[in-house]
Amino acid sequence: MPPRPRMLAAAVAAALALGAQAVPAAAAGTPAAGSATETSRGVEIPAFYTPPAELPGADGTLVRSEPLPLALSLPGLDGPLPGRATRLMYKSTDANGEPVAVTGAYLEPAAKWRGGGPRPLVAVAPGTMGQGDQCAASMGLEHPLQLGSGTVSVGYENLAVYRLLLRGVAVVVTDYAGLGTTDRLHTYVNRVDEAHAVLDAVRAARGLDAASVTPESPVGLYGYSQGGGATAAAAELQPSYAPDVPLAGTYAGAPPADLTEVTEAIDGSELAGALGWSLNGFLQTEPELRPVADRYINQAGREALEDLSTMCIGDALFGYGGDESTGWTTTGQSISDIVRAEPVLRDFLAEQRIGALRPAGPVRVATGVADSLVPHGQARQLAVDWCAEDAEVSYVPVRVPNLGSGLLNHVTPLLADQGNALDWLTDRLSGKPADSNCGDLPDRP
Repeated sequence: MPPRPRMLAAAVAAALALGAQAVPAAAAGTPAAGSATETSRGVEIPAFYTPPAELPGADGTLVRSEPLPLALSLPGLDGPLPGRATRLMYKSTDANGEPVAVTGAYLEPAAKWRGGGPRPLVAVAPGTMGQGDQCAASMGLEHPLQLGSGTVSVGYENLAVYRLLLRGVAVVVTDYAGLGTTDRLHTYVNRVDEAHAVLDAVRAARGLDAASVTPESPVGLYGYSQGGGATAAAAELQPSYAPDVPLAGTYAGAPPADLTEVTEAIDGSELAGALGWSLNGFLQTEPELRPVADRYINQAGREALEDLSTMCIGDALFGYGGDESTGWTTTGQSISDIVRAEPVLRDFLAEQRIGALRPAGPVRVATGVADSLVPHGQARQLAVDWCAEDAEVSYVPVRVPNLGSGLLNHVTPLLADQGNALDWLTDRLSGKPADSNCGDLPDRP
């Protein structure tokens, strides 16, 4: 079986093991009254996800909340296991300084926290889900496997969420700006939007009446791939954006810290569709990039961007896996070639670079040494850059066999290292000091 179907089949199997429920396709344009405002690729988007016309002034303020049924939930003496979930909408600020509504979920664990002190909170920044609103991680908690008329979405972050709940750690999951909410596109891998969404999710969880966490609760960040970039950026921006959210520890797995390198790596890979998500988000955020896009993106490229804007990762693997961006351009150049030729694009991606600021608190950077999709070298360079800023860095090279697929080589270290990553984060939440191996980390591998 080719790598793409094999990987998706494994992800679907994992989702089913977590109690997946298929979401029925809605009849086009006829959602159930009061239950949804629109559909995306045949999947109903609940009315909850439509933001109000006006948002609160303070970042992290709750806009609305409602109970969120978990797909995997068992009865317990003191309530459902592994806990109770609440769907959230909260106010954040985007990269242009404008207010934005962000959705997510808070999960109150049934298990007691045994690490001493108040119950801690971990903000989980999801890995790549896609750009369609139906791909939001909060929806994935209710329906780990979504199958509509043309969509395949797998809530693969649920495993880390449940493992944290079993440790007695409260969890808040962000959907990021524009993922779930029906008013805009998701600004995929935009470091500022993602960092703000992560930090404001913590504030929103603290403001929830049903939450046991308080401003005194230790806070940790957990993310891999897109999520690793989001937590890395959040650790850098926390001192200036959210000084009220001190960080006990941050796990940044396989972070796309240098988008110039990542853009070149994913072109022609199984995850080539992520190029479209990046372009869509950046064009929405930065209007000055549009004339460049108009000059270089051909009709096929425009149609691909439109198509991808409603897709989840499963759809993109099947629909665009292996595609090369040369087919999207008027000149036959790749997107990376065009970036090198256009200063405005080079400068924009340089501004997205993570690693120029000292992160708050101890950080753990882990990356698979065989990862060529989110290249190992640029992720490792983030650790080097942070060490140069005198940060408290634990760098972990994850060594697993080369499986002959860029996607498998990217995903396998997530599973191989997840237990160790959660142990490290739990130790930080318990107040144990972190070790830094910056002294053993030369500038180059």
